Amino acid sequence: MAEQVFYGLAILTIGSAIFALESRELIYGAIGLALSMLGIAGFFILLDAPFVAMFQIAVYVGAVAVLVIFTVMLVRTNELFTKREDKNRRIAGIVFAFIFMIVIGLILLGSELSKASIGELKIDNITQKIGGEMLTYYSPAFILLALVLAGSIIGALTLARREDVDNSYERVN
Repeated sequence: MAEQVFYGLAILTIGSAIFALESRELIYGAIGLALSMLGIAGFFILLDAPFVAMFQIAVYVGAVAVLVIFTVMLVRTNELFTKREDKNRRIAGIVFAFIFMIVIGLILLGSELSKASIGELKIDNITQKIGGEMLTYYSPAFILLALVLAGSIIGALTLARREDVDNSYERVN
């Protein structure tokens, strides 16, 4: 079972990384990057390092990829708010979403997920130790990192703000 999960994560990670590199639109590249980072977090879970996996998801997927997507949406408002009258796209999206739901449902029904048990829960204090070290010994580094990140976000928003764009668009999609 672990071997199949490993191969699935490898396909997800490498495929989405190639998709991120080869996509022509920046927003699709950011989505591919986020999926690739989720695959890497899955590898950390396989390596029995859930703390590192949660940091991978929180920092890379939750912050970096979402920041890239928001920046693209801020800069390219003209492309996002243009009206597209293409009903074939809507029908294709609904069909693909339905097929995706069926495939995921069949995978979950065919898996042994319902028979799985957690077993005996081992409670160790590694998370508490890491948190204590981060808030005591490494707290100046965290404060400096927070200031650098805040400055970079303010700089990115200042650069993304354009004076010549009319901000009175209405969302049509």
